[in-house]
Amino acid sequence: MGRAHEVRKAAMAKTAAKKTKLYSYYGKEIYLAAKAGGPEPDGNLSLRRLIEKAKKEQVPADVINRNIDKVKKGVAEDYQTVEYEAFAQGGSSLIIKCLTDNSNRTISFVKTVFNKCGAKMAGQGAVSFMYEHLGVVGIKGHSEEEVMDALINGDVEPNDIEVEDDGTVVVYTEVPDLNNAKKALETAFPGITFEIDEISYFSKDTVTLEGEDKEKFERLLDMLDELDDVSNVYHNVEL
Repeated sequence: MGRAHEVRKAAMAKTAAKKTKLYSYYGKEIYLAAKAGGPEPDGNLSLRRLIEKAKKEQVPADVINRNIDKVKKGVAEDYQTVEYEAFAQGGSSLIIKCLTDNSNRTISFVKTVFNKCGAKMAGQGAVSFMYEHLGVVGIKGHSEEEVMDALINGDVEPNDIEVEDDGTVVVYTEVPDLNNAKKALETAFPGITFEIDEISYFSKDTVTLEGEDKEKFERLLDMLDELDDVSNVYHNVEL
C-alpha cells in the first residue's frame, strides 16, 4: 500500500507540473497575441481563438486575464520562438520548439538534456527538410464530403483530409492556408468548435526503436518535456 501511495503521489506531482507548464505556455502565447493584435478578443481573431483553445485545455480564467492585463498595463515581456534540430538513437530525429525570454538559457538546458540522453544538436535545416510543416484543423459533426465542399466553396485546397475513429474530420493545409480553411469551415458551419487547431511538423518517414535505444529516446522526451521553455517536440519515432 505504501508503494502504491508513492506512485500516486508521483503521478499527481507530474500532473501538477504538466498543468503548470501548460498554463505558462498559454500565458506566454496569450500575452504575445494580445501584444501583437491588441488586448480585446473581439478585435483580435488570433487572441480570441487562442483563448478558446486555452479554455478547452481548462486553463484558468485568471491565467488568461492576467496576461491580457499585462498588455493593457504596458508590461514589457520579450518572448521569442526558437527551434532546435537534433539527431538521436537509431536514426531518430527531433525538432524542438521553444518559447523563451532568454535563448541562451534555453539552448544551455536543451544541450544538457542532449548530453545526458545521447542526442546531438544538428544544424538548421539538417532535420526539418525531412518533415512537412502543415496547418491542421479538425471538427466533429460533419462528414468528410461536407467538409470538402466547404473548403472548395472557400477556395481552399487541402493537402489531405482524414477521418479519425471518433468522427473528427481532420484537414491538413499549407501553413499560410490554415486561417482561410478555418474561415471557410466557420462560414459553412456557423458555431462550430475546432477540436484541433494547430501548426505542426510531420515526419515524412518514421523509425522504430527497441531495447536500450527506445529507453534512451523515451528518457530524452521526458527530460525535454520537463523544461519550461520547451513548448513542442516533434520526432520521427513510432512509439
